[in-house]
Amino acid sequence: MAKTDSTGSTWRYRWAHRQNVRRVSTYRGAEAAWRRRDDELRRLRALAADFQGSAAAGEGLPLELAADEVVLWALPAAQLVEVRHTTVLPAPDLTVAPPDAPLRPRRPDGVRVTDAGMAVITSRRLVLLGGRGRRDWAYGRMTGLAHDPTAPVTLIQVLDRRRTSGLLLPTDAAPDFRFKLTLAFADAIEQRAAVLAQLDELIAEHAQLKPFRPAVATPAQARLTARVPGGRRTVAVAAAVALLVPAALIESDPSDPTGGAEVAAAATPAPTPSLAPALIHPATPRRSTAPKPTKSPRPSPSTSRDARCGAPENPPGYDFCGGTRIRRPAAEVCDWFDCVPEFWAGRGYLVQCRDGSVSLTGGRSDACADHRGVRRTISK
Repeated sequence: MAKTDSTGSTWRYRWAHRQNVRRVSTYRGAEAAWRRRDDELRRLRALAADFQGSAAAGEGLPLELAADEVVLWALPAAQLVEVRHTTVLPAPDLTVAPPDAPLRPRRPDGVRVTDAGMAVITSRRLVLLGGRGRRDWAYGRMTGLAHDPTAPVTLIQVLDRRRTSGLLLPTDAAPDFRFKLTLAFADAIEQRAAVLAQLDELIAEHAQLKPFRPAVATPAQARLTARVPGGRRTVAVAAAVALLVPAALIESDPSDPTGGAEVAAAATPAPTPSLAPALIHPATPRRSTAPKPTKSPRPSPSTSRDARCGAPENPPGYDFCGGTRIRRPAAEVCDWFDCVPEFWAGRGYLVQCRDGSVSLTGGRSDACADHRGVRRTISK
């Protein structure tokens, strides 16, 4: 039976099935990643609300506690590290956002291990009970604190010590150690409420990034380009090539392959009666024809622009053709697109507004609110 272009065509149903499978797969992956981070943020929020220690937790430790000092947390496996060169660390802050990528079990360059033992976080200080002695970092004397973004190393500077030192921890224990050290430091400066408020804000912002369930594709939405391998991209490239070929033929000028003037050449007369008049009255040589001017090719649309469905040329390959949403665009995205004011304050995915500007508020109810609404999604 011959296929028709009606909505009952078999190829349309196959197209709808493939689209729905792809959309559901993309949605489930994005939702799983969103759910993992949401669970982690809520776990940290609950831990920050209930985090407290006791004097009994320090029993059995070779550590003398002050009258108002309690043990908050202890980690039996930690290494003392020192920085070989002089460095200046940023001042301690209360940033508690969980890392986006897991830490790698490595020691940064310029850092050497000098001891190993148990790390103890108290309400007044961080202590390492090592085999060679004890190392203290009092919260009130800290001038610098930095967590390595890729390695499980925390470096600390204090007023009474010239050399920068810190701890190298197991990769699975480092995130909790950093969070609890921040809580202990916040308690020491009476800023626990600021940490809780920061976590509440992170949870609210993350809730706005929850992926939307995709719409179901129907056979009636299938276009004829779906029957071509590669879809719209293949059709766009083929159309561009079809426009470039005539331009190339005009440039080559097949009517004048030599590119020079036509000059009459005298032939050797043959012994035939028909050429006798020509011998009596020699023919006047024809004038040389002027060389034909080279025709410039007609301007043709760029194939890369057609392949991007109208998006401007850009190294990351962002387009308007539909695909994966872009939630973390390249830092130079505003060099290629017309970004809205306060572009980086947006929380969502890349969209183009109806006035042509680009915003990072896709997926939100107020997306492009000041720019006549959302026109289309920018994808990759």
